[in-house]
Parts: sequence; C-alpha cells; structure tokens
Amino acid sequence: MSNPVVTIYHNPACGTSRNVLAFLQNAGQDPTIIEYLKEPPDRATLIELIQRMGIPVRALLREKGTPYADLGLADTTLPDEVLLDRMLEHPILINRPIVVTPTAVRLCRPSETVLELIATLDAP
Repeated sequence: MSNPVVTIYHNPACGTSRNVLAFLQNAGQDPTIIEYLKEPPDRATLIELIQRMGIPVRALLREKGTPYADLGLADTTLPDEVLLDRMLEHPILINRPIVVTPTAVRLCRPSETVLELIATLDAP
C-alpha cells in the first residue's frame, strides 16, 4: 500500500520546518517538499490553504524576521485582501511549515502539531 500524498510548505532555514519534515520522514512519509520562498503559492492556493486550515488570514502572517512592521501589517483594520497581497509579494510573511494531507491542512507550529496529522495517515 502506498503512502498518502503529503505536502510540506517548507523553509530549510527554519528549525521548526526541519523538525516537521523529520517527523514526517521518520513516520515513513516521503512528502512533496515545496520551498515556498523559491516557489510561493499562487493566490488561489494560498486562499485554499487558509480555508482548509480554518484560520483567519491574519493568523498565517509571520512577524519575526519579516517586513511585517515596515509594511504596517500590525494595523488590524487592514482587510484580508491586503494581507494576502503582502504575503504574495513577500512570501517570507507566510508562516511555516504548512503540512497538507488528503484529509487536513495544518500550520505545524509547534513541530509536534504534525503528529496529529501523521496519526490520521495511519488510520484505516
């Protein structure tokens, strides 16, 4: 029986992202790795990921080590469309790692969050 298709939106410079990838590989998964800084998702994909995670757009924004402050993204009156525009213009603003399985999508911070997804992959 083959493994289900698992995708990770990954930044190899991020320790959390590396840990999540290791958890997946140690569980016998061979995930599709998308280095999202080199291959950012398009708008439709980003919206789909956010919707499947069931989180607000703002919850996917990364502040640390990004142009978040310079772009004025702390302004809570900014509409989702503006936040999406900024994430597409500056992919470093997209928090990571995002793991996609056939049944769920999760922002896996902390790393151990991926264990819930791995458990669903083994379920019959």
